Amino acid sequence: MFDTLSDKLELAFKDLSGQGRITELNIANSVKEIRRALVSADVNYKIAKEFTDKVKDKALGERNVLKAVSPGQLMVKIVQDEMIDLMGGQSVGINIKANPGIILVSGLQGSGKTTFTAKLAKFLKEKRNKTPLMVACDVYRPAAVNQLEVLGEQIKVPVYKNLESKNPVEIAMEAIKQAKGKNDVVIVDTAGRLAVDEAMMTEISNIKNAINPTETLFVVDSMTGQDAVNTAKAFNDQINFDGVVLTKLDGDTRGGAALTIKYTVGKPIKFVSTGEKLDTLDVFHPDRMAQRILGMGDITSFVEKAQEQFDEKEAQRLEKRIRKNKYDFNDFKSQLAQIKRMGNIKDLMGMIPGLGKMSKNLEIDDKAFVRVEAIIDSMTPHERENPQLINTSRKNRIARGSGNGIIEVNQFLRQFEHMRKMMHQMSKQGFQPGPAAGGGSKIGGINKRKAARKKKKRR
Repeated sequence: MFDTLSDKLELAFKDLSGQGRITELNIANSVKEIRRALVSADVNYKIAKEFTDKVKDKALGERNVLKAVSPGQLMVKIVQDEMIDLMGGQSVGINIKANPGIILVSGLQGSGKTTFTAKLAKFLKEKRNKTPLMVACDVYRPAAVNQLEVLGEQIKVPVYKNLESKNPVEIAMEAIKQAKGKNDVVIVDTAGRLAVDEAMMTEISNIKNAINPTETLFVVDSMTGQDAVNTAKAFNDQINFDGVVLTKLDGDTRGGAALTIKYTVGKPIKFVSTGEKLDTLDVFHPDRMAQRILGMGDITSFVEKAQEQFDEKEAQRLEKRIRKNKYDFNDFKSQLAQIKRMGNIKDLMGMIPGLGKMSKNLEIDDKAFVRVEAIIDSMTPHERENPQLINTSRKNRIARGSGNGIIEVNQFLRQFEHMRKMMHQMSKQGFQPGPAAGGGSKIGGINKRKAARKKKKRR
């Protein structure tokens, strides 16, 4: 995500590295490269020019004020601040304060509306403790209703449909009537078209006027770049939506839509979505997005994802087992499940400062987890609880059962044993496994009880 833009901005800042101070000349060179990077990311030239003019004015204004800051650091800070402002400044929530709250989902065909509808339902159910109802109002695409039903089954959220009606307004009204007293949020998935047309705009306007939603969202494919911004503007002129959802951010996106949609349309980005998995929906934070674009990572989002999977009781249980050197394959598999639930490993690495750039050229295969789990599943319950029992004959049986070679099994067992010893050794120094490792809230440090005893002895 935004890899090309990040690389080009990094090159622009390099022009200032090693410079003793900011001058009009080196600012001009750096700003020129920043503008080129933005235009290549499919940002409208006029917006890119206005953006870099602001950056230049700020840099010239602060060059004699912040003498303790290097020119490169100052330029990064200025660009970051302007980028945050360009994308909206702060995150904006959705309005579902009604009985029920009604969310109207709009957008072109292929933008990911139906999948987003299910993602949003899951998000509201699990993170906002809501009881959503999804409504199938796409009466044109044959598979649309079936797709929503399949997704609804996966996330255990009901779907309202009426296959006998071809009137989306009627279907939406019926669903809202049925939801009262049962569901506190109704999410209406509407039909899309291959392009903006009069019939589509009339239909979505009629639905909005009839159901009077508390929130209207426009879903757009971020890979379409500046076209996404233009489409959003056309929709907003017609239905005056409340916010934008950017989908497919994990694809080959250049970043133009994320950077300029708020500036052009005047409506905030409220959610961003990556991949097809239903737990890949995130609230949009302009400051965090700016940090990721500038290669600073997004440690806040990483910690939040870890905390969502964090189980304090499980952490305490694991800590005791590690201290007693009883950590086994069952414990390892439990931790593996927590990490997998956090999301794509390469995306997670991109959130950690310093690892984002390193992960760009790495081929990280999430299927490696599947191979490891297959090895563990091919062990007997007794072997999982007692790793030291696994001898050569047992290894051969595990290799055959898991579909791996004996080399892969031996490699995994060596890595597991090395990790087990390290964790036991660190536990003696007061280490408590962190959320991403399936443990508690402290990572490293001196054990408080030991420190207290030492202090008492000194007295």
